[in-house]
Amino acid sequence: MRHARGYRRLNRTHEHRKALFANMAGSLIEHEQIKTTLPKAKELRPIIEKLITLGKRGDLHARRQAASQLKQDAFVAKLFEVLGPRYKDRQGGYARVLKAGFRYGDMAPMAIIELVDRDPDAKGAGDKARVAAEDAAE
Repeated sequence: MRHARGYRRLNRTHEHRKALFANMAGSLIEHEQIKTTLPKAKELRPIIEKLITLGKRGDLHARRQAASQLKQDAFVAKLFEVLGPRYKDRQGGYARVLKAGFRYGDMAPMAIIELVDRDPDAKGAGDKARVAAEDAAE
């Protein structure tokens, strides 16, 4: 029986898992949709739900708690300025996991995790802006 085994270890150490989910949560906040393996997506969902709940609270303590989990201040800013107000009337269920077939190399089950009511233009917007800035500099 699996009593008191509350999470997937994903063949990683605690520090590696913590860094992995910090990076994935930041990417999901930035792009609002990412593709990853199904077990990682299922583990990421409660993490991102708690972060968005902090974004809804919006006070200084919530902002510091979110900043301790996320790696960049830009992610924290978007969480509190864009996502918090967007989901202020929703009582949970901010992210969905959609199965997306299997990866060609190792047949790992893939999934798309996305925010509900996401902005379709957010996906890749930072990369497009960076490329445009590089082209303008040349």
